Formats: sequence, C-alpha cells, structure tokens
Amino acid sequence: MNVVYDLITDGLFAAIAGMGFGAISDPPLKAFPSIGILAALGHALRYALMNYAGIDIASASFCAALLIGFVSLLLGERLRCPMTVLYIPALLPMIPGMYAYRAVFSLIMFMQNIDSPALSGEYMAALQLNATVTVTVIFSLAVGATLPIFLFKERAYSMTREKPRNRK
Repeated sequence: MNVVYDLITDGLFAAIAGMGFGAISDPPLKAFPSIGILAALGHALRYALMNYAGIDIASASFCAALLIGFVSLLLGERLRCPMTVLYIPALLPMIPGMYAYRAVFSLIMFMQNIDSPALSGEYMAALQLNATVTVTVIFSLAVGATLPIFLFKERAYSMTREKPRNRK
C-alpha cells in the first residue's frame, strides 16, 4: 500500500511541476492534461525503477524518457499537437538539479581551496562525480525522449499536418 501511495504522490507532484513548466512555453490549453499525465507517468516510473528495482538514475531516466516519448507520440497525434510541446515540459521535473547544484558548488569550493591539496582533491572528486551524473542523466533524458521521433519519423512529422481528404 505504501508503494502505491509513494508512486501516486510522486506522479502528482511531477504532474504539477510539468504543467508549470509547460505554462512557460504557452502551449494550447488542450495540451496541459497530457503534459501532466506524461510527467506523472515518467517520473513515477523513474521513481519506481530507482527505489524498488535498484536501477541507477541514468538508466531509470532513460526508461522514463522513452515512456514519455512513446506516449507523447500517441497523445500528440490525438491532440494534433507537436510531440515536443508535450514531452519537453514533462521531462523538466526529471532534471537532476541537486547534482548540478553540487557540481557547481564543488567547483567553487575547489577554486577557493586550490592551495590545500587535501581539500581541493576532495572537491575535485565531488565535482567529477556530480557533473558526470548530471550530464549522463540529461543525455539519457534527451535520447530516450527523441528516440520515438527517429523510429516513427513519418508519423511524428505528419501528426500536425492536415490529412488529405478523399476528393471525388
């Protein structure tokens, strides 16, 4: 029961954040529920993979982004809305902000303690770790979300185009 509560809570907060990020880019109003659904599904999947399946953050993020990409292909076609309008705001709650913050903080502390070999080495190690996680997760999110576009190029391109009518 606790697992279901955790996933629903995680998905709900991700949906709110995703729709908030979506509002910045001014999508059509009909896209907001889909953005929320995509953010909730993706973030809840990543949360479940990381916390209950023991998968690392980069692999879990790739799987979640892949799910968001494929579902945005279906929802985009139904809404006649570009996939990117749906999946980019849905991905943003999964950006590893704490790792990015720690990377920048470690860089600053490294520069301030450059004369102390012990401290500078510690901060350099933290910088490398956090920067690597940040870059890897963002790369995984980008590849996972755009892979459906490359796999279904014609379908992704034609989803916002008028379908030809049968003329007699």
